[in-house]
Amino acid sequence: MAFSENWNIIIASAAIFFIALILGYLFQPALYSYFNPLVEDLSDKVRSGVIKLTFQDIFLNNIMIVLRMFILGVFFFISPLILAFNGFFAGYFISSAPNLTYALVLIIPHAIFEFPSCILGCASGLVLFKFVYNLIKTFKREKERKFFGRIANAYSENFNILLQAFILLSVSSVLMIVAGIVEVYITVPVGMQIMSILS
Repeated sequence: MAFSENWNIIIASAAIFFIALILGYLFQPALYSYFNPLVEDLSDKVRSGVIKLTFQDIFLNNIMIVLRMFILGVFFFISPLILAFNGFFAGYFISSAPNLTYALVLIIPHAIFEFPSCILGCASGLVLFKFVYNLIKTFKREKERKFFGRIANAYSENFNILLQAFILLSVSSVLMIVAGIVEVYITVPVGMQIMSILS
């Protein structure tokens, strides 16, 4: 039900991500001044050991993005902006890699799980916004009740929407756990081995 009743929101979130990814790929030169400092900073932190390519570090970094999209979903437009930024960055990374094979080998294995996780994270935030919007709408409609009665009734009537938001968040989190495991134990070691063979 969480998926079927919010299918349009999930599709819209997917469209935002993949359009941003394509634009990030196509307009890589124009985005260079914005994203290259981020890439260099990230690379420096990995080389210096500030950021370690461990499951814990990768998962915590990625799950924070998902949680931000969920929590800031109450402001409606923030979640799609975060999702679009990540799409732009992914497209930029693919385009700026030494070659397309290199980029795909180091992205595809975990992206199969990470990209849907981000899309569902954004969708969960938008469904949370839908809950808040309907909560306020129901509260305003029930004028004959007392204040706390109106709140309780509004919450009760729209609880199912809130539950759907948390279900989408839960699925997003599970996918991100799988993505972190794949990135650490498959993408990095296997990807590096493949690239050493191809180079």
